[in-house]
Amino acid sequence: MSTRVQQLFDLGGQVALVTGGSRGLGLQMAEALGEAGARVMLTARKAADLEAAVAGLAARGIDAQAIAADASQPDEVLRVVNETMQRLGRIDILVNNAGATWGAAAEDYPLAAWDKVMNLNIRSLFLFAQAVGKASMIPRRHGRIVNVASIAGLSGSTDLKFLAYGTSKGAVVNFTRTLAGEWGAHGITVNALAPGFFPSRMTQGVMAHLGVDKLAASAPLKRLGDDDDLKGAVLLFASAAGKHITGQILAVDGGVSAVHGGG
Repeated sequence: MSTRVQQLFDLGGQVALVTGGSRGLGLQMAEALGEAGARVMLTARKAADLEAAVAGLAARGIDAQAIAADASQPDEVLRVVNETMQRLGRIDILVNNAGATWGAAAEDYPLAAWDKVMNLNIRSLFLFAQAVGKASMIPRRHGRIVNVASIAGLSGSTDLKFLAYGTSKGAVVNFTRTLAGEWGAHGITVNALAPGFFPSRMTQGVMAHLGVDKLAASAPLKRLGDDDDLKGAVLLFASAAGKHITGQILAVDGGVSAVHGGG
């Protein structure tokens, strides 16, 4: 007997940890997981932003909590995972969304900026996946990891000057595939979303440089991402509906990567 579709997408009783969850794409994905029934733990650096995010989720009837921490620091990552386990008892879903960007020409790219972007965009994914895997997913032989890559990780670019960002997101793509291969034996799926351009604090500079209308016109669907466009995709990867999908990269970009090859 097959399972009803509503049950496949139901996250009731599950716990989701979302990094970079206080705003933007992270908060959008937290909303989706919470509305599907998951208890949600948000983490980000700024406590005030997290408080506002938790209040907004609560207003939508979502059970949400938060822990302020720096995702690039190993001790902070362990603190978040351990405290989440203490408060909520398990972690079924990890959404690795924390990230940063920095624009500069390759020949002048500051080493400190390179390290900041790489530490947050790829090192933190490793740290959180390892900690959550050990604490909850491997012992329970169940887990869903959703990494946030980018279409910037699918190709290069001639005009965006985002060497560290593009490199880090390319690393996210192969981190996802490699970890999926290793942890499939533990019943853990590992997939990645590769968003295109979504209006956010992080993308303001690029959008101002390239122009919102130009970016929208370059997409086959002639639009940018909105506040709902990642919800269905993250829910697929996080739920039983996606239990036979692992190691995959899903571009959510209005078709940009299909016709331009990436960012």
